Amino acid sequence: MSSRKFQDAMPIAPLKIVALGNCEEIGEKINQIIISRRQKALADTPNPTFKMTGYDTENYLVDFDCPRFGTGEGRAVINESIRGSDLFIIADTVNYSETYKMCGQNTNMSPDDHFMDLKRIIMACSGQPKRITVIMPYLYEGRQHIRMINESLDCALALQELIAMGVETIITFDAHDNRVQNAIPNNGFDNFYTSYQFISEILHTNPDIKVDNDHLMIVSPDEGGMRRAVYYAGQLSVDMGMFYRRRDYSRMVNGEHPVVSVEFLGNDVEGKDIIIVDDMVASGNTVLNVARELKKRKARKVLICATFGLFSNGLDNLDKAYEEQLFDYIYTTNLCYCPEELLEKPYYHNVDLSRYIALIIDTLNHDTSVNDILDATKRIQELVSIRNEQ
Repeated sequence: MSSRKFQDAMPIAPLKIVALGNCEEIGEKINQIIISRRQKALADTPNPTFKMTGYDTENYLVDFDCPRFGTGEGRAVINESIRGSDLFIIADTVNYSETYKMCGQNTNMSPDDHFMDLKRIIMACSGQPKRITVIMPYLYEGRQHIRMINESLDCALALQELIAMGVETIITFDAHDNRVQNAIPNNGFDNFYTSYQFISEILHTNPDIKVDNDHLMIVSPDEGGMRRAVYYAGQLSVDMGMFYRRRDYSRMVNGEHPVVSVEFLGNDVEGKDIIIVDDMVASGNTVLNVARELKKRKARKVLICATFGLFSNGLDNLDKAYEEQLFDYIYTTNLCYCPEELLEKPYYHNVDLSRYIALIIDTLNHDTSVNDILDATKRIQELVSIRNEQ
C-alpha cells in the first residue's frame, strides 16, 4: 500500500458494496457517507485526476437476494453486473434478529448461517470483481482462535476458506486475538480499533469527567483484555488496573473452570471515575461483577465500554445492576445488531462506526495507505487536550 494522498490516487476500480441483510442499516449509512465524501471531493478539486466512470454514482450498494428453499437451504443471487469492480462485502455474523423459513417455521439465523450467506455471495460473484474485501466487524468464531487437544480451530479455518474463494483482504474490529491472522500470513488482514470513537463519545456524554491520573482510571475485567486497557491508559496518561480471576482447574462447570476468587491489581479507585474496557459483553456477568467490586471500593462513576454488545442472556441482569447503581453507562457500537429495547435504555449509548467504515472503504478503494486510520494517537491526544483546556 503506497503512502500517496487520497486526492492523488485513482480508485483501483469502480466501488461496489454488498451489505448483507443483517447489515442493511449500517450499509445504507456508509453508502450515503461515501456519496457525500465524493461529491465534496469533486467540488473541492478542479479537474480531479481521481475521477473515473461510476465514481460519483448515487448508489454504491449492490442489488442482491439470499432466498431460501422450503427446507431451509439457501442460495445467493446478484441482480446487477459487478464485473471489474472493487467489491466490499459487509457481514454481521452475530445478528440473531434475522430469520428464515424452514419447513414452515421461522428460524433464527446463527453465526454459521450468516457465514454461509457470506460465502454464497462470494460464489455468486463468479470471480468477476477485480478485488474482493470482506468487512466482518465481529470476526466469525473469533473466540475459537486457539486450539487445544482434540478440538476445532474454527476461526483460522474460516479465514482460510475466504482466501481460497478469492477474498484479498479481511477487515475486522477489535479482534479477540488478532494473532489468528497467522492462519493467512500471505494475505491481507486488518484489525481496526475503536478507541478514538469510544473516548470521544465518553467525553461528550460525561462533561464532568476529568482526564488526569487523580480522577480517572482504566480497568481491564481480566488478564485477557490487559493489552487493550494498557493502550487506553497510555493514550489518556492515567493509571490502569486489572481484575485477576483465580480459577479451579480441577473441575468444569458449564464448560468452564469455576472462578474461586477475584483479586484487583491496581491503585486505589476511591473517588475516581472508572472506564472498564473489553472487546465484548456476552452474558454481561463478568463486567457486572467487576462493576460491583469497583463500587465496593468506592469508585465514583463506572462506565462499561465494549465494542460488541452481544447480551446473550438478555437485558434483565443489566436492568437490575443499573437499579442497584453498580454502573452508570454502557457503551457499545453499531458494528453488531443492537435491539430496539437496548437503544431505549437510559444507561445505554450507541457508538456509531459507520463514518469510520466509510473512510476505510473509500481509502482502500483509492489504494492509499490506512496507517493514519489505524493509529488514532494524535486524534485522541487532541481530544484530551481540548478537554483539559476547558
